[in-house]
Amino acid sequence: MTDVDVANRGTTAAQPSYWYGDAPSDRRQRHQTVLEALRVYRAAEVAMRRRTRDSMSMGENELLVLRYLLRDPSREVRPGELTRYLGLSTASTTALLDRLERSGHIVRVANPGDRRSIFIRSTPRADAEVRQTLGNMHERMLAAVIDMTPEESAVVVAFLRRMSDAVDGVAVEGGSGEHGAIEDAAVESS
Repeated sequence: MTDVDVANRGTTAAQPSYWYGDAPSDRRQRHQTVLEALRVYRAAEVAMRRRTRDSMSMGENELLVLRYLLRDPSREVRPGELTRYLGLSTASTTALLDRLERSGHIVRVANPGDRRSIFIRSTPRADAEVRQTLGNMHERMLAAVIDMTPEESAVVVAFLRRMSDAVDGVAVEGGSGEHGAIEDAAVESS
């Protein structure tokens, strides 16, 4: 049984939903079905990220740094930029970069214009490992959307942007991040 099967077990469009209520209207039922499908996708994605971290023996932040660096390998990225991107302290970023450097995934390169600063670059090994680990998944994802019409693509993109705005608009009460952990635990246990 896959992680998606586990996440989807026992949930059908006709059943009332813990998260989305059980109003009988057709409109609410359609919305519930869409949100349940999104929840199942998110659970599958969380499980895929966990498997990727395990197979690469890395944490989430290490993978985020590699993804950030590999988006544009020619770009000059300073450690402070990664600190802001990850929302970590300078010390935590330094420790993370030390681990990635020891594992051969990044190099620190002197800034030729300012000898007091450095740039962080991914290595060819990091690129090859990420491509090997994630290449099959990206091909499968592309195959899932390649036949969409321009209109279908526009609807999906608009939906995902609205959902991103809705999620980004949720304030974390108390600033502890507790609600995000609860949400992630709920998704992983579904």
